[in-house]
Amino acid sequence: MQYNFDTFPSRKNTGSLKWEKYAGRDVLPLWVADMDFQTAPEIIAALQQRLEHGIYGYTLPYTDVIDAVRNYLSRTYAWEVSADWICWTPGLVPALNVMCRAVGAEGDAVITATPVYPPFLSSPDNTGRELIAVPLMLEGERWTLDLVAMEHAITPRTRLLSLCNPHNPVGRVFSREELSALAVFAAKHDLVVCSDEIHCDLILDEVTHIPFATLSPEVAARTVTLMAPSKTYNIPGLSCSFAIISDAKLRGQFKKAAQGFLTEVNCFGYAGCAAAYNFGEPWRQALLAYLRANRATLYAFIHQRLPELRILPMEATYLAWIDCRSLGFDDPAGFFEKFGAGLSDGRYFGAVGKGYVRLNFGCPRSQLLEGLERMERALQSLR
Repeated sequence: MQYNFDTFPSRKNTGSLKWEKYAGRDVLPLWVADMDFQTAPEIIAALQQRLEHGIYGYTLPYTDVIDAVRNYLSRTYAWEVSADWICWTPGLVPALNVMCRAVGAEGDAVITATPVYPPFLSSPDNTGRELIAVPLMLEGERWTLDLVAMEHAITPRTRLLSLCNPHNPVGRVFSREELSALAVFAAKHDLVVCSDEIHCDLILDEVTHIPFATLSPEVAARTVTLMAPSKTYNIPGLSCSFAIISDAKLRGQFKKAAQGFLTEVNCFGYAGCAAAYNFGEPWRQALLAYLRANRATLYAFIHQRLPELRILPMEATYLAWIDCRSLGFDDPAGFFEKFGAGLSDGRYFGAVGKGYVRLNFGCPRSQLLEGLERMERALQSLR
């Protein structure tokens, strides 16, 4: 089947977070992690079928959606997951907050590597925890974890390590060697690891995503893995994600922390999730091919026409981390916005993100090029 990634229906006046941010302004939104592609036809058909049922009551996770997740994990990672290990949540962000509530007590600390997806930074504060933010380090042109710095930064009250892999925003897929070293660090300090792997199906290079919990049974016993079809299949509005927790005690802590705090997943979320994992693979492969071409377009444009900016190789996601520090601006996102390109401000990803912007290239190529040309006009005003 041929899929169309070159056009999409107008999202204006639909309540779209991405587009409403700039309502009434000539600013092209290239910011939040929400693609401008219609989801897979197979998912649309499943939602239509569920819609036609006509009753939309409270919905429990049912056999089809549970089996869809378990079969997906088995065929993708040879990871055999029991049904009772899966804890359903209405999104990854609330799950991050639940994890902070579930591990340790108020005043304890959460350690993570920055720059990172902003809810990693806000969830400890939301739950009365201390945030310990340790910058990633560059080895040549590759971002990696700085375990030496993490060793110096950790405190006796640190209880939770939050990992983002594949990493948002730098696009790394951490290797088995890197993850194994992190597992040793976590065991040494008796840390629970919350591993956000929501971008695991958006690998653009010939590298392999390794779920942290699959390193060993011992690692799994201290790990909560967060996944969802939302980013891959562009269905975040369906509010369906899940945590995989093999350890019964840790699973109990998670469920207790979520009780009365998280709402149930809705019937459409479950239907979309099952359809994505059961029938969405052909669409996903076509999406990856399109994103790879968009990434190549982005690389070439920056190297040839935006030499003031720097972008390092990225292995996954549709989110590009762009170094604008040579411009000397505290707010490069604000500068580009004045010329009609709406990007994410790097400062929201941690203090080390100052001078960076994040660009979402999950959109039709013509839209990407228009955004890049607007950025070019911005830089031409400085030349």
